[in-house]
Amino acid sequence: MRDERGIYERLCLEGFQSGLSWATILRKREGFRAAFAGFDPDRVARFGERDVNRLLQDAAIVRHRGKIEAAIANARATVSLRASTPLHELFWSYAPAERAAPSSSDEWLASTPESAALAKALRRAGFRFVGPTTVYAAMQACGVVNDHLAACIVRQAVEEARIAARTT
Repeated sequence: MRDERGIYERLCLEGFQSGLSWATILRKREGFRAAFAGFDPDRVARFGERDVNRLLQDAAIVRHRGKIEAAIANARATVSLRASTPLHELFWSYAPAERAAPSSSDEWLASTPESAALAKALRRAGFRFVGPTTVYAAMQACGVVNDHLAACIVRQAVEEARIAARTT
């Protein structure tokens, strides 16, 4: 995934997922999209306190003030980044060097030096709820990293898509 809106959405959803199950977030994904204007950073960046209060009443999403305010702050930061390095370019600039495919789930990582560095860069740009683990999960969701096991039947296809996205 190389577009700004898609990466912004995944960062938001990963932030909302913190402490919850993915099943909860996936069940509410369309509710999140409706509540956050299709994850259009320009529109969400204009949200104010009235919108925060509205979202706190919206049962279609996770109603956590800090996470809602972070999604709005992250939209504002996304818009601000356009003047220097747009979010999607920044995100992909932290793609890790090639590494061997994990052979078992014991080799899966929760974070990496790259995700820690990207999290730090995002926080400097004004993003919130973007720790190294959350950022690494977003990197996985966007195809920046491929943690499919070596024996997984989709690993090669995912790797080819990741390489193609990296070169575009």
